[in-house]
Amino acid sequence: MNILFAASEARPFIASGGLADVIGALPKALNGAGCECRVILPLYSNIQDKFREGMEKIDEFEVWLGWRHIYCGLYKTVHNGVTFYFIDNEYYFKRDAIYGQFDDGERFGYFSMAVIEAIRHMDFDPEVVHCHDWQTGLIPAFLKFYFSDDEKLSKIKTVFSIHNIQYQGNYDMYFAEEVLGIPEYHRGDVEYDGRCNYMKTGIEHCDAISTVSPTYAEEIKDPWFAWGLDRLLREKEYKLSGILNGIDVEGYNPSADKDIPATFSKYDLSGKAKCKEELQKELGLEVDSGKMVIGMVGRLVSHKGLDLVRAVCDRIVEGNVQLAILGSGDSAFEGFFRDMQGKYPGKISFVCGFIPALAKRIYAGSDVFLMPSKSEPCGLAQMIALRYGTIPIVRETGGLKDSIRDLGGANGNGFTFQTYNAEDMLDAIHRAERLYFDSGHWDEAVLNALSCDFSWNRSAQTYADLYKKVLGK
Repeated sequence: MNILFAASEARPFIASGGLADVIGALPKALNGAGCECRVILPLYSNIQDKFREGMEKIDEFEVWLGWRHIYCGLYKTVHNGVTFYFIDNEYYFKRDAIYGQFDDGERFGYFSMAVIEAIRHMDFDPEVVHCHDWQTGLIPAFLKFYFSDDEKLSKIKTVFSIHNIQYQGNYDMYFAEEVLGIPEYHRGDVEYDGRCNYMKTGIEHCDAISTVSPTYAEEIKDPWFAWGLDRLLREKEYKLSGILNGIDVEGYNPSADKDIPATFSKYDLSGKAKCKEELQKELGLEVDSGKMVIGMVGRLVSHKGLDLVRAVCDRIVEGNVQLAILGSGDSAFEGFFRDMQGKYPGKISFVCGFIPALAKRIYAGSDVFLMPSKSEPCGLAQMIALRYGTIPIVRETGGLKDSIRDLGGANGNGFTFQTYNAEDMLDAIHRAERLYFDSGHWDEAVLNALSCDFSWNRSAQTYADLYKKVLGK
């Protein structure tokens, strides 16, 4: 099966979050599961020269969008065994940031049409175009609106993946006519609650919908999680499925990672103790192997559950507990953690920003990893933590519920709590403390964590089965 991924970011070329991790890793796994999977992305100006140097220009052509005929260049390169195509247009993609521009709707409307036109110029005939998030939500609709009589393009099936339903590409309805050129008789196909909604359009017109965990697939049919799209998703649930993401187990490998002070594995845990000692030194924490280090890495925003941490932070670091935090986001949370670092020197360390190598050192050197999210479509950090033998503490939502089982039951690999409540989170932390100071059982939990498999192989086979279903094979 020939599969073309259309997405707005992918590692290692350009990244702002978890979407880039998925697009950077899943195609390679699919290629090992009986597919030929390739990827198409915008050619952003901030893609590094070392990647641009290996790109080959395939063709250039015009893309129709509304009343405009716009230049498009098509480039190609191969990375890590996967073929990547790039859509070149400096007007739309020579920007300081990949998102947050005043004309994002137009930029990704152009990208959606350019992806379809580019297929005519590729050395590749995709049977399925797999569209990822709102930035590609117009592709399934454009294929049906404008290419239903095209001998090649009309046969293509589409899968639309929801990575985070909060971000939908939502614009005034005049935008559909004035910018996208969608005729009046198709306005209802892109309209939702009086707005032109890219994600709604993808959900409506694709052949199958996937999202990044089974629990999230259920949650987004509930108004609490769906950001207004629950009615539509209940209507379209016959084509909705949830497939748990994986992680890049080669990039996150404690037995070979050059970004951590000492390597380790389930066969030799001594390096993990060294990682903890060096992390305490690096972050200005008291160097003491008897302290339980809680790590946190990620964006400092409310849906990550940080208001729970703020409510009981003083009680978290009572006794023999330290807190290591890396992240940036809302100024209120940044200010709070700076204040707490000043209040508890040697017990709390906060680094503002995102430093990938330091993130790995926190994963490797912490004893537990805290993710008390209000909502979490999939989450990767809890899987990465397990890869480094660090025990997650999570709230049971989205992919956190699907990947972490409480150590109080069979086959446990972490600590969980259900309600969005600071006391319940604190109880999970205290249960982790009790196990931590029972060294024999803690070592057993660490070894179990290191044995967990969250590689992409299992997920890739599930996606391959979905493509077969869509194609009627």
